[in-house]
Amino acid sequence: MDPDSEEDDDWTKYADTGYSSSYDPWADMVPATEIEEEEFDDEFDEFGDNESTNRDIPRCPAPSGIEHAIRIGTCNHCLGRVAGVRIAGDPLQLVGERVRKQALERDSDLKPDVGIDCCPFCEDLFLELDLIAGRIVTAVDGVEFSKVQLGIHFSKDHVAAEEVLRSTLAGTGSRPLKTTLSDAVQSAVTERLPGIVWVKERPEVMLLFDTLTLGVNADVRALFLYGRYRKLERGIPQTRWPCRSCRGRDGGCESCNGTGQQYPCSIQSLVCEPMIESSGAISDSFHGMGREDIDVRCLGDGRPFVAELKSPLRRTLDLEKLMKDINKAAKNQIEIHGLRLSNRAEVSRIKETKAEKSYTIRFTGDHGLTDEEVTTRIQSLSGQVLEQQTPQRVAHRRADKIRNRKVVSIENILITDDEIQFDVRCESGTYVKELIHSDEGRTNPSVAALLEADCEVILLDVKDIHAD
Repeated sequence: MDPDSEEDDDWTKYADTGYSSSYDPWADMVPATEIEEEEFDDEFDEFGDNESTNRDIPRCPAPSGIEHAIRIGTCNHCLGRVAGVRIAGDPLQLVGERVRKQALERDSDLKPDVGIDCCPFCEDLFLELDLIAGRIVTAVDGVEFSKVQLGIHFSKDHVAAEEVLRSTLAGTGSRPLKTTLSDAVQSAVTERLPGIVWVKERPEVMLLFDTLTLGVNADVRALFLYGRYRKLERGIPQTRWPCRSCRGRDGGCESCNGTGQQYPCSIQSLVCEPMIESSGAISDSFHGMGREDIDVRCLGDGRPFVAELKSPLRRTLDLEKLMKDINKAAKNQIEIHGLRLSNRAEVSRIKETKAEKSYTIRFTGDHGLTDEEVTTRIQSLSGQVLEQQTPQRVAHRRADKIRNRKVVSIENILITDDEIQFDVRCESGTYVKELIHSDEGRTNPSVAALLEADCEVILLDVKDIHAD
């Protein structure tokens, strides 16, 4: 082929698969319009800056990264946090001031961009440290405590936005905002309340700070006191019992003489009310290792309990004096001993402990048997496993089911005329009265069945609780 003819050959004949007559490669061109420089700058300001932030600006501690952090309004605390040049032991604010000073030495005109309202990382929370510390001190005014825990609530949007910005701009190893702010608040509060210890668990005061409202809530944790009580008088319930008529309303009613209580006093009121007065608590709860019936005394070493005093103002109590005051005020009704500091975990322990108990019980029954026969038949219950259906007297508040409980031992059987008395040791949860009269056959075996007589309980005492 002739080279000259190859040069003359028009390539456009092949570009449109043969339709050269209708194809014009320049048909879609339009006249160029000159873009003014000012117009171009406006478009760059609106879009190019954000793109350059992600693509072109290096992370701290590169000088350009630090300069960008300053331009977007980063405060000294956050600048010290994200700059990546922190020296161990230096406060963040001091580090931030030093980093800013060095940047200004490089560029004296460096300053936040126009229109910046607050630090993009913390939204100026670090500038409110004095206010936050002041509100915390006010919230715990008058409260005795040494161990305190701080919780900070952030909005999800704030946390997410700060994390994105920090992961884009901050130097390696920078700390999250929440952790850093928590440390700064703790430091500011410690300066005003020297002697307090910041803990992660079992605080005496839990502080909750909301970053949206700058509000502070102080949750004063309960004070727990362990002891044992001996109930010396019958007719006293273990816990407060609201009046059946007025249901414990303020001011009570005629039926309860204005007390709001079915009974004038309880173990709880006799023990806890002096404790509330001593501690300045606002209320109480009483946790016992089981409970005895109202008409049953609790003797021996007494029943373990934990008194929970809610939101106390004072935690340092003279426990020996407190015991003496309680026993003096409740003379011949109850007495307590072994009072000591406790905790919530011990509440669970005494609630869950299934301790065997010893009782002294006295009853009557027209049996027509000799004393020897009575003794033999009652003694045969020792070691027996009882089948006890929920008694009728408690069926309204407990599930109706059959429980198996073992009689561990029976001792000291005394027979005088038509009265019989003995000591029995049995598993936790045994219905001892029903062991005697059988509750119309709902407990089997029973003393009534063995003696073939109707039996009636005269008295019942808790002799000992085999717990600690």
